[in-house]
Amino acid sequence: MKRNISTIIILLWGMAVFAQSDGDTSKAQSGPTYETQFERSISDVMRDVERRFGVRFKYNVDTIGVRLPYADFRIRPYSLETTLDNICKYFDWNWWKQSGNLYKIKPYEYPRRHTEEGGAMLAYLSSLYNDRASWEARRDSLRREVRQRLGIDALMDSLTHNPAKLSKIRRYNGYTVQNICIEMTPGEHVFGSIYSPITKGKHALIICPGGHFNKGRYREDQQQRMGTLARMGAICVDFDLYGWGQSETELPNDAHHTSRAHVMQAAYGLVLLDYMLTHRKDIDHSRIGANGGSGGGTHTVLLTALDDRFTAAAPTVNLASHFDGGCPCESGKPIHLSAGGTCNPEILAMFAPRPILVVSDGGDWTSCVPELEYPYLQRIYGFYGAENQVRNVHLPNEAHDFGPNKRQAVYDFFIDVFGLDRTKLDESKVTIEEEGLLKIE
Repeated sequence: MKRNISTIIILLWGMAVFAQSDGDTSKAQSGPTYETQFERSISDVMRDVERRFGVRFKYNVDTIGVRLPYADFRIRPYSLETTLDNICKYFDWNWWKQSGNLYKIKPYEYPRRHTEEGGAMLAYLSSLYNDRASWEARRDSLRREVRQRLGIDALMDSLTHNPAKLSKIRRYNGYTVQNICIEMTPGEHVFGSIYSPITKGKHALIICPGGHFNKGRYREDQQQRMGTLARMGAICVDFDLYGWGQSETELPNDAHHTSRAHVMQAAYGLVLLDYMLTHRKDIDHSRIGANGGSGGGTHTVLLTALDDRFTAAAPTVNLASHFDGGCPCESGKPIHLSAGGTCNPEILAMFAPRPILVVSDGGDWTSCVPELEYPYLQRIYGFYGAENQVRNVHLPNEAHDFGPNKRQAVYDFFIDVFGLDRTKLDESKVTIEEEGLLKIE
């Protein structure tokens, strides 16, 4: 009888230990061991990390039933970041600091790295060239391989070359708007709008790739920028992203999130540039610009690498050494593997010594531009004695958008480099059109 009572007591004790461990037998009295690979539930491990470092985690990954071998040995009491690296890399996850003590755990993203990695990349790239001759050797190799990896030449050779379709011209205060549609390949078109000054003479031309902002090129601030630049004397052409806007009507639902979007959007900019220079007699070929924000900024950088006819560029809220662009339309083709590995600042540096403006802010991945990317660009421009041709307007208290201060920086830049008429800078004079008016029938 006594033996039975003892057995019952032992069983009840074992059940209590199991219950306290939430089913995790690795928390039994003996704890994890070499034989069990010191394995623990990832949920338990992350709760311990939260308590140890006084932080909180949000998850974009599934942690249910996930276990981590050698769990406690991955924790470094002197560094939260090293601890998270040790844990996340086992699962092909990554961590990102959000704000305060909040961190997000996400799946691995091939185009996104931490700021420190961007700094290391720029240091490595800088070590490859110490003067203009060594830089230009690298530049020429990089340019060839970017084109090859993007596949731009094969696509351009396959285009239909059918005549463009144009809408009637709409006249407003100091500028006009006309929609344009060009067939790229059978059944696929680029849709855009041409904003032109009403003044006579030769005008600057600015190609304006779109970003992923809500409502695309139909949004108010986009029309304000196009109309204001046109009023000041620049012809501006913007266009829908591949699989966005009017382009959505002829493509599969997920067409934008493909590597094809990367090369097609680059081709859009080049085709529209070709069309404007061929068919318009009022363009000054010595003043050809590119300007876009976010993903449009990424394509602004790419256009400068693909076509020597551009003479000035203003990529806005996009440039970073640690972020290639989070959409396949920016990084779907492996151009950043070119020449042994590159990044957008080095691709933009190929534009030297022609003038560039980099607009950055404190609320997105461009927050480190004044400390990392801008000095790097200045060094390359220094090979040409042209440090003053690269500019950075940094807005530390602003976030990721194309707001008034960012537009003002763009206006100031093109007024300076293209001689636009500052007296016409008045966004209130721009008419905001309904979306339907900006589409072509």
